Amino acid sequence: MPIPRIRLAVRDWDHLVPLLTGRAGARGAALEIETRHLTPDVLAEPGLDGGETSFSRYALGRSGGDDRLVGLPVFLMRGFRQRCVLVRRDSPLTSPGELAGATIGLTGWPDSGNTWTRALLRAEGVDLSAVQWRVGPLAAGETGKDRVGPHPLPGNVRVAETSLIEGLADGTFDAVFTPFMPPEMFTARGRFRHLYGDYRSAEAAYYGRTGFVPGIHLLALKREVVDEHPWLPEAVQDACEESKRMWLERRRLLADTTPWLLDELETQARIFGPDWMPYGTEANAAMTTAFCAELHEQGIAHRPIKAEELFA
Repeated sequence: MPIPRIRLAVRDWDHLVPLLTGRAGARGAALEIETRHLTPDVLAEPGLDGGETSFSRYALGRSGGDDRLVGLPVFLMRGFRQRCVLVRRDSPLTSPGELAGATIGLTGWPDSGNTWTRALLRAEGVDLSAVQWRVGPLAAGETGKDRVGPHPLPGNVRVAETSLIEGLADGTFDAVFTPFMPPEMFTARGRFRHLYGDYRSAEAAYYGRTGFVPGIHLLALKREVVDEHPWLPEAVQDACEESKRMWLERRRLLADTTPWLLDELETQARIFGPDWMPYGTEANAAMTTAFCAELHEQGIAHRPIKAEELFA
């Protein structure tokens, strides 16, 4: 039988480079990897067999009985969220607990990353229903993203009348949640700073408590493709694992892509062990359970979601 050609769309993550170049591949399938500027809407593109998908939107779909996507426990994007809370440079705020009753701008209401960031406030006893949430783009002119999701917004959540950067600068917002930093965060005289003065230590402490780095986006395949090729999810997951291993080996060898990458890689290995972004259902069970609980506790999911509902 001919080898099936499987077309996937993802953002250009470093750890997928071996797949993009053909150095890593899937047994029994020819993977065609496309890179996108934005996360693809896999179901909206007939020519795609799968691709990068929001963890929250996938979980919400499955909880609502939509099984058109088969998620793999392959988290292409994961990362700590303490770094994602910005305030003005002259703000007196220094901890998440101080955001009780605040007005906060964020880049999307049901987004996976913002769900994890709101969880930081919940852990500090902040009543999320008493916060005034304003949803909008980080910078003026940004389009192409559904920021509100399929369900009506809670009464304390509204669409922002300005961009997050403008609203934070002029005092409309006390803080903003964003996974991507505005350009001035990479300058010496920017108007903003991180809420957590030492977010790296806060994130290391979070890992010490939870044992995981939060998952944001996963890889998913269309149901009809999996029905036709039941062996494909395992083959694709193995290919991603191989790609990640090759990528890390090359980074450790060619570590001069940033001035201190070697030190970062050594520190990373001491804290997280051999793999800070593991794939697989068992390796991600605690993280998946915690995320599903947050979706329900925050009112994003209308019923409790069991982790085992998400991955076969």
